[in-house]
Amino acid sequence: MSEEPEFDELERGHVVLAPDPFGVDDDATRPWVVVNNERHPFDGQQYVAMALTTRTWYEERIPLTEADYRHRRAPRDSSIVPHALASIGPSAVTDYVCRVRSPPLDRAIDVAIRYLE
Repeated sequence: MSEEPEFDELERGHVVLAPDPFGVDDDATRPWVVVNNERHPFDGQQYVAMALTTRTWYEERIPLTEADYRHRRAPRDSSIVPHALASIGPSAVTDYVCRVRSPPLDRAIDVAIRYLE
């Protein structure tokens, strides 16, 4: 796979832009990081993703550092928001942003699991 994936070939850690369900503008997008892996039953057709944010008020966010990126990086300091989960189809993705390494994804998934247990 090339550094910039096709939207039906996304992998864990890819950060993409897709609709923002929390925004007031119907055309708004936000960054999402893919957290599922290839074992997901509909991998390539549907992705489990967590929102990224630049806001710092949420204590259980997972801040991303320079070392957390494998390809490019988010344009602003960003954090993963473990409680903001979405299922995103390739047709909803508007752009590829960057790719995040596994350790912060693993931490975010652990927090999300705690919320759901």
